Parts: sequence; structure tokens; C-alpha cells
Amino acid sequence: MPTKLESPVKTQMAVGLVSGLLNGECRKSTRGILARRRRVFVQTEAGCVLGMELERGDNADTVKRKLQLALNVPTDHSSLTFGDRILNNDLSAIRNHSPLLLARNVMHRSSSTPCLSPTGKNLQQWDRSGPLEILGCSKYFASIDELIKDIVVAIKKGIEPIPVHSGLGGAYYFRNIRGESVAIVKPTDEEPYAPNNPKGFVGTSLGQPGLKHSVRVGETGFREVAAYLLDLNHYANVPPTVLVKVTHSIFNVNYGVNGDKIQQKKKVCKIASLQQFIPHDFDAGDYGNSRFPVACVHRIGILDVRIFNTDRHAGNILVKMPDGEFGQVELIPIDHGLCLPEHLEDPYFEWIHWPQASVPFSEDELEYIKNLDPIHDSEMLKMELPMIREACLRVLILSTIFLQEAAAFGLCLAEIGEMMSREFGSKEEKPSELEVVCLETRRMIEDLNMSNFVAEEDNDAFLSDIECDKAGLDHPPHIPSFLFKQFSYPFGTEGANSHYLLPKLDESLVEGNVDLGTRAVRAERVINQPNWYKPVSKLSMSLKKLNVDETGQLQRMGTLPGIRRSANDQLPTSTSFVKLADMCEEEWVLFLEKFRELLYPAFSKRRSTTIGQRRRLGTSCTF
Repeated sequence: MPTKLESPVKTQMAVGLVSGLLNGECRKSTRGILARRRRVFVQTEAGCVLGMELERGDNADTVKRKLQLALNVPTDHSSLTFGDRILNNDLSAIRNHSPLLLARNVMHRSSSTPCLSPTGKNLQQWDRSGPLEILGCSKYFASIDELIKDIVVAIKKGIEPIPVHSGLGGAYYFRNIRGESVAIVKPTDEEPYAPNNPKGFVGTSLGQPGLKHSVRVGETGFREVAAYLLDLNHYANVPPTVLVKVTHSIFNVNYGVNGDKIQQKKKVCKIASLQQFIPHDFDAGDYGNSRFPVACVHRIGILDVRIFNTDRHAGNILVKMPDGEFGQVELIPIDHGLCLPEHLEDPYFEWIHWPQASVPFSEDELEYIKNLDPIHDSEMLKMELPMIREACLRVLILSTIFLQEAAAFGLCLAEIGEMMSREFGSKEEKPSELEVVCLETRRMIEDLNMSNFVAEEDNDAFLSDIECDKAGLDHPPHIPSFLFKQFSYPFGTEGANSHYLLPKLDESLVEGNVDLGTRAVRAERVINQPNWYKPVSKLSMSLKKLNVDETGQLQRMGTLPGIRRSANDQLPTSTSFVKLADMCEEEWVLFLEKFRELLYPAFSKRRSTTIGQRRRLGTSCTF
């Protein structure tokens, strides 16, 4: 009788390459046959990693059958996922060295810790790879190749990694032949709440919501890499970071739901982020910020805004003291695993109250911000990290546009951070100023969709059924009006008299004929409407009352985002005011256009608030 899909984790031994398991002639393969294959690494929800080669005729079912034979477990009720996509017959989008996730379907999840049971003898013999290799081939990772080689030499010489005892997740310092720490490795299955977390924070399987509901367990690793890739020209000083497949006995594997450790250490294969270790003297929490250069603070802040960092605390800003008397303090930002959330969160910016953040941007900084290209950056991440989710890319685009418009308006870094942050002290969490603009933009899109539908319905009224038959057209679909009441944007109309919270700018405002004070008053009047939003629990739209035909009609008419089966369906509703991934492409383009239009009154309000307060300390300080 086959082992249950989620059996106890002696079973969790990550095993080596299983290509050839079904084909005894694998070792006799010619170079031409091997050239047609792609190597992938399939990770189970429990963190077990299996390397295999995809052949030209393989599809998701054949891959799952190979996994079932290798692990002796049923995979019928599991799905093979790659970022947003649930893989079926076509695996053409899977690139060489891509990490895939084998996840159970929602209906077949149990409350126990998931694990798989590899069987067979000496499966490690099939692993023809080394102890450490980079996932993906990119020009961006060329600078870290020598570092990887040094680590591999040290591993083969018996130089053991050192576990990092701080933090909530598993991390390890890997060393060179001289015993010096040169990299920090963070396995994705040892993150907080992940099944193999070594510090007791075990709670769910890979792919489920983690510490932040907008960042799934096991997906902080590629975010670390994304932050490095987005740090164009090493502007903010993010250390080189790559995604790797690494095999070593130092890693942690737990038994079952209690997180008990396996006593006998064996070599296990993990997918992890690897970041170059930068020698430093302090972190920002141990050293006062008064000596931090304005430019360094600004550069880190610009990066944090772009990537919507939800975890920029003092401990992940390293401080390197100058060598000489006239040198300058160097800041190194690390730990970017909680950036690029799937929906807007409450970010945390340690620098928001530092005086340097209140100093206006320099001309060089404004030029750098102006030249950012979020669409190009999004496409680059798709190429380099194809597993990244579309929702994350939309957050990147939105936050970069917000940064560019705010900087061009004249706001400083602190003001930008404040507009992105939610208020504290109230009983009910309120959206940030950025989220307010996004909510109103969504309201505008909904109203435009309604207007378009009414116009199309009026036009269709002139075509009778007979005329449709003569023209060879389908009869115009009739969609009951009550359906649209269910899909009106769920943020309500209170406090705005059923009109936009941020009304359209009148001609005089667009032409610049209204002074700053007048603009600010108008903006404040529309933004500060009391109780304009409903509680968070009422924000998500429900599709349960629609039958299949009605849903299909609404999708075709463009009044609803494209509804398709994807890995996103597995993400439970979380506390959020603004989600971006539920818009179809046309709506997203329109959203960005209207979003830009509505930013101006919000910036005016923020500026008037700043002027009304006492003069900012940073504007009168010299650093």
C-alpha cells in the first residue's frame, strides 16, 4: 500500500536527481539527447527537492508520474505549479534550472505537516550536479561565479557552514577555504512557518500565506534576488544575490507537525537564496543615524519605495565604518524577502523619521528616479525570475510610478514614506494615502465599465433577433442588471454622496491657475471624508452567487477581470484594502492612467499638511 502523500518526515529527505529512474539507458544517452532536455528542480510543500530532466515529450502528468515512482506516493490530487501557473500539458515555458512546486489541491489538504517519502536505494547516485549551483543563467550573476567556486572548494575540503542563531528562519554562513564567511544561505523551506524551520516557527506548507499574508511561505528567496536585480548599477548597495540549489548535511529537516529534529544528519538538497556576505562593523540599530550620509539613506529609501519593502528595520541595514579619518560611513541594505508583496500592505521604513529622509532629493537623485522604467524592470524580472507572480510585478510598477510622480511634484523621501504607511492608534486599521488613491481609481474603473456596458446594451437594442440571424451574429446576451449590483466596487459610497472620493480636476486646476492653498483645500475636502470605506472583512468581492454562464458573459463583456484557474486561487483572502492582480490587462492599463491623474490632489494635501506642521528638522541640518 503506497505511503500517504503527507507521511512523516524521515520522508522529508531531499533527494538527488531522479532523471533516468524510469529509463535504464540514461547513462548511455548521447550528447544530442541531453541537449534536448531541461533540468528542473521540483520542490514539494514540505521542502523536499528532487532534480530531474525534462524531455521534449514530457508534460505535467509524466513529471508527476516520475515523482510518484521516485517517492512512492500518490500525486493524483496534486498540482505542479510555476509561480502563478498551474502546469498541464504544455511545459514549453519552463526554462532550464527552473524551480517548480508540487502542491496538493485545496480540497485534499490536511492539517498535518506535509511531507513526501522518497524510496529506493542510493538515489543520490543520479545527481550529476555539484554541491552548489545557480538556478538560471544570467549576465547579472557573473560577478558571483567565483564566489560559488570558492564555496564549492571549501565544501569539498570539509569546511562546514555555520548556522545563524539570530532571526526567525534558518540561515547559514558558508565559508571559503580560509574559513572566512563569504555568503549567507537561506533555504526556502526553513523560512518562518515553513515545514523545516529550525527555530520552532513551523505552521504551514510551502505556497501558503506566511508572516505577511501577501508573501507566501517559500517565496522570500526569489524576492531577495529580485531586490538585487532591481538595484540598478548597484545604486543602493544591495549585495549580489542568487537563487541556488545546494546540498549539505548542515541543513535542518523536521519530523511531523511538532518540528522535531532528525537526529542523524544526512545530506539534503535545498532551494535557497545565496547572498554575498559583506564584512561590517554594526547594524543601524547599534549605531546612531546622525553620521549616516544623506545620499546613502536616500538610495536605500528609493529602493524600498520601488520594491514596496514591508520590513526595512534597523537590523537589516549594515554599517561599515570608514578606513581612514576622512572616509565616509557605508550602508549595506540586506534581507529583502518581504518586498514585492502580492497586494498593498502596510510597509515599514526605519528611515522614515531619520532627519536625512526630510532633506530634498538632489538633482542626481531626481534624474535617477526619472529614468526608472518600471515596465522594462517588470519584463526583466519575468525573464530572470519566471516564477515571480504577476501581482508582485504590478506592485513594482505601481510603487515606481508613485515614486516618480511624488519626486517630480517635490515631495521628500519622508513624505513619500508617510503617504505609503497606514495610521496607527485607531481601533480600525485605515488605508494609507496611497491606498486611498488606489481605491478611488478602482471606483473610477468600475464606473467606466458600467458606462461602457450601458452604451453597448443601448446599441444592441437596435439589433433585433431577426437582424442578428441575417447578419450571422449571435443573439445579444442579456445580463440581468442585478448582477452588476453584486459587482459594484466593494468600498461603498458613504461620505462621497455616491460620487468619486477624489473628483475630477476642473479645467482651471489642470491648467495650473489655482494656487497651492486652494488645491490643498479641495484635496483635503475629498480625501478626508469620514468613514468612506467599509470594514476590511467586506472588501472582497464574491463570485459564489454567479453560475458559470453568467460569469463567462461578464468576463467577455469586460466588466470583470479575467477569471481563470491559477495558483492564485489557493491564496485565502487576507487583510488588504487594495489588490491589483484581479484586473484584466485592459483594466490595469486604464487603472495606471487614472491613477496618475488622481495623484496630484493627494500630493497637494500632503504638501499642505507638511507646511502646516513645524519646519522639518532635516531641512535645516547639515550631514
